[in-house]
Amino acid sequence: MAVQVSVIGSGVEHEPAAEEVGRLLAERGCVVLTGGTDEVMAAAHRGAKAAGGTTIAVLPGERRADANPWADHVVATGVGHARNLAVAASADAVIAVGGSWGTLTEIGFAMRLGRPVVILAGGPSVDGVPRAATPAEAVEVALAGLAPTR
Repeated sequence: MAVQVSVIGSGVEHEPAAEEVGRLLAERGCVVLTGGTDEVMAAAHRGAKAAGGTTIAVLPGERRADANPWADHVVATGVGHARNLAVAASADAVIAVGGSWGTLTEIGFAMRLGRPVVILAGGPSVDGVPRAATPAEAVEVALAGLAPTR
């Protein structure tokens, strides 16, 4: 089974970093999972697809058509923000790029579930969660200790 990494966050200013994270994860054979909509989520999927990777969108609403165009597989939850638990629980590791309140909930869920979490510079500061200065460092920290994907 392929390693699934959730890329969480928001903010158009963080899109270039999220796209690089998605590309690096795909190059390592990881499936890139996000909340499936815009900004950081779309950028991570775009980067993964550019590297030939596979993407999963876990949407808050009921319409699969609301997913970003780089989503290969779409889960329409219909549960609103509660979908953040599915984004965290479905991941083997989590990388936060930018973000706000929703990102904090996903970090909290991931930590509670024992998933490795790393926050890329520019993201929220959370005690006990490692930070990374670059997308490459974030990917390395997130995947450290997980089974190899390729």
